Amino acid sequence: MIKGVVFDLDGTLANSIEDLADSMNAVLKEKKFPTHDYATFKTYVGRGLQSMVKNALPESSSDEATLKECFDKMMELYDKNCINKTCLYPGIPELLTALQKKGIKIAVFSNKANELTQKVVQDLLADWPLALVIGAGGDIPRKPDAKGALLISEKMGFTPEEIIYVGDSGVDMQTAHNAGMYAAGVLWGFRDMEELLENGAQTLVENPMDLLESFN
Repeated sequence: MIKGVVFDLDGTLANSIEDLADSMNAVLKEKKFPTHDYATFKTYVGRGLQSMVKNALPESSSDEATLKECFDKMMELYDKNCINKTCLYPGIPELLTALQKKGIKIAVFSNKANELTQKVVQDLLADWPLALVIGAGGDIPRKPDAKGALLISEKMGFTPEEIIYVGDSGVDMQTAHNAGMYAAGVLWGFRDMEELLENGAQTLVENPMDLLESFN
């Protein structure tokens, strides 16, 4: 019986791609590097913001010094602009309310830096009680390492088998399997169906409220 749900944040609960892209493109423009459209940035995210910055830089300018300079500037800009355009996907508020009414515990596990994860969650998810919110940093390694997911399982007081892990990327599906949780891939996020299936999605969710079928 499913008793808890762990959600990825970006591309699963929140559409954050425009704020991420706008911040990074501002850095690229300043450096006179080529910029990228939102669709391209969707392929760059998922493994943390440092990875996104590296992907966005020209291959000829991805040395350590340039990467650090651009990452630091991007983080400075994104910290100020991370909730300008970012919003919950349609149907997410209704899903979270329905889960709450069912007594299902909810948590968030993101590869976004913990401080930024907390900031976005406080702004967008204040209406729903969350068991735990974890971003990358400190002693929590980035997904697909399962340490954060297992910490959430312990905090909820449930076994991993009693938890659905919901995400939009192959990294999320790997995280679910590494933690021993049920892997649910969403189709409204940043990645496609093929990536989700190739990385072990056990179910695909087309609309947020469809997730409730997992509890019937």
